Amino acid sequence: MVEALTIDRKKLFEQVAAHLERQILEGKLRPGDQLPPERDLQARFGVGRPAIREALITLQRSGLLEIANGTRARVAMPTASAVVSGMGSAVRQMLSSAEGQRHFQGVRFFFETGLARDAARHATPELVERLRSALEANEAAIGDRHRFIETDVAFHFVLAQFTGNPIFAALHDAISEWLKEQRVVTLEAEGQERIAFNAHSAILRAIAAGDPDAAEAAMAAHLHQLAATFWCRQPAVE
Repeated sequence: MVEALTIDRKKLFEQVAAHLERQILEGKLRPGDQLPPERDLQARFGVGRPAIREALITLQRSGLLEIANGTRARVAMPTASAVVSGMGSAVRQMLSSAEGQRHFQGVRFFFETGLARDAARHATPELVERLRSALEANEAAIGDRHRFIETDVAFHFVLAQFTGNPIFAALHDAISEWLKEQRVVTLEAEGQERIAFNAHSAILRAIAAGDPDAAEAAMAAHLHQLAATFWCRQPAVE
């Protein structure tokens, strides 16, 4: 049951949201629980409907509530994908500048080189086969730009999935989407599809050999080449 609280009149919706969030984090409201009707929340907190609505929307954006038309707000079980996707608007704003794009290239570099190193350390026949299948699809897609991008992303995603950590998988999906335009621009360079495929082949060989240093180096070389190609094609934002 939602506890009543005396609300300071300053920033009403933020205080309502903070109180409800605290009850969720303390387990007083559990995933699946429905919140009381909005009119009951208004009475308990002594605020108007706009403050309640804004508080609920704030918690929805943070992934703590689910709100569907015609039903009361329900406590959600946050997923990695929901948490990461909630960063989308801020990330897109950062990517509107060259500095922001470089920062996210750096994030991708550390993330993916780490995945490659981890994959080589814990490589299994199943992982190698999945990577090999993804690589074959990547090669078959050369000449079909849309399909090549899909298979490019899929090859890298195998490494994120292999960790068994859903946060890594969600981060990979998000980073791939956030840097999608960079991938499109880079692949416009002559011969880039073949260059990328060859880089993927080198990554696979190092992982299959169980060589973490070589896997990390192969991924690093791949990402450095992509970044250099992208910036060569972006003189206006240098």
